[in-house]
Amino acid sequence: MRLPLEAQPAPANPAPANISVGVPKTHAVIVGGDADGLGIARCLGKAGVPVILVDTDARRPAMHSRYVSPFVVKALSSQTLIDGLLALRSRIDHRPLLFLTADPQVRAVSEERERLAGAFYIRLPEQRCIRQLLHKLGFQHFAVRHGFPVPRAVGVSDKNDFVKFAELQFPAVIKPGNKELYFGDKAPRALRVRSCEEAVAACQVILREARDLIVQEWIEGRESDIYFCLQYRGEHGLTVSSFVGRKLRCWPPQTGSTAACTAAPEVESELQHLTKAFFDKAQMVGMCSMEFKRDQRTGKFFMIEPTVGRTDWQEEVAVINGVNIPLDAYCYEVGIPLPVGDRHGHSVRWIYPPSYFRSVARSALRGGFLLRRRLPALRTQNPCWSSDDLVPSAIFLLEWLRKLRSPVRWREFLYQRGQVSSAAPVCGTQCSLEPAQPQPASPESAALDTRSPHGTLHI
Repeated sequence: MRLPLEAQPAPANPAPANISVGVPKTHAVIVGGDADGLGIARCLGKAGVPVILVDTDARRPAMHSRYVSPFVVKALSSQTLIDGLLALRSRIDHRPLLFLTADPQVRAVSEERERLAGAFYIRLPEQRCIRQLLHKLGFQHFAVRHGFPVPRAVGVSDKNDFVKFAELQFPAVIKPGNKELYFGDKAPRALRVRSCEEAVAACQVILREARDLIVQEWIEGRESDIYFCLQYRGEHGLTVSSFVGRKLRCWPPQTGSTAACTAAPEVESELQHLTKAFFDKAQMVGMCSMEFKRDQRTGKFFMIEPTVGRTDWQEEVAVINGVNIPLDAYCYEVGIPLPVGDRHGHSVRWIYPPSYFRSVARSALRGGFLLRRRLPALRTQNPCWSSDDLVPSAIFLLEWLRKLRSPVRWREFLYQRGQVSSAAPVCGTQCSLEPAQPQPASPESAALDTRSPHGTLHI
């Protein structure tokens, strides 16, 4: 479903990358002032698109970019976000195009789509699809039902579900079914366990705060075996823009967000085909992506998790490698020719410095990283530095210097959050395989199985 713009066919004739939209120009509203929001703002602003950046904190570095008009709201989720967006809309004389950068924003906008009808342009799939793909177990059930390659996994809501561990081969990884449990500090983002006994022990601890977990078989491979396909899908699932890349480093290691990545043209055809087939089956439209991991033993790709309704954390890597997905989406939706991409002969590496240097430091502490973890010699760009947008860069630097003055921050610098420290004492617990009692499904997975005061704005 798209709110409220009529379907636009893909323009037949491409335009130069630096477009000049006729006046009046449709604004792009980006929700979220993290580094990814800043990268999106720059890739649109440099092309002449007027950008409004929405966040809760006017001091965020991205809010001071030369390419944005900042707007402060009270929250970036729930109905409070919707109230803020409608307050912003009352100050604009046309319907802007909305870009989201985080799952809570997607949930809020999708659930309140009727309130936003007529106020913003945003292409979203049906609510059922969003609920399905935002929940890890819902995604797992959908993928298995339709024959897509995913690691085996089981859902865990209480100790009676431990019997399901007999279906798995260990090692495995424990994740919250809903990623917001991680951001609420109720569960680790991903916790690797080596055996059934360790899985039982860890789940006993995590279930005290988070009763919605998935335990998934671990796919053997390095961080550089993690790949992704970023896409924007138009009317009827038309692929408007697509890019395939691979990670080079993560933070936390192996299971965390992207710290460094680059293009992966060598697997572009295979992963684009798999991604398109999956999202076609899910009837996905709008902004999306799929993460894969290649089993280093067999070379087979497995789907790990999708992103729906929003840009990806590393979306800018596509831009610096010649595929400006946000700009393609903007042009498609406002009905102007898509810009001509400039695919480089040599890949460009994207890094996020805070995570990248933490990853490097951790590797150094464990020894031998210069021999085993050296990255390919690629030209590098990062969202925290831009020679034509220096104010955010200066603020990023000041923030890092301030944080690194604290011993606590140094510990945070070297060690990831979200470990279940209290799981260790009970790791000797035997893996109980008592018969499980039927448990009510979470709303998201149940839905899947059926069938499956505001700040000043300067414009």
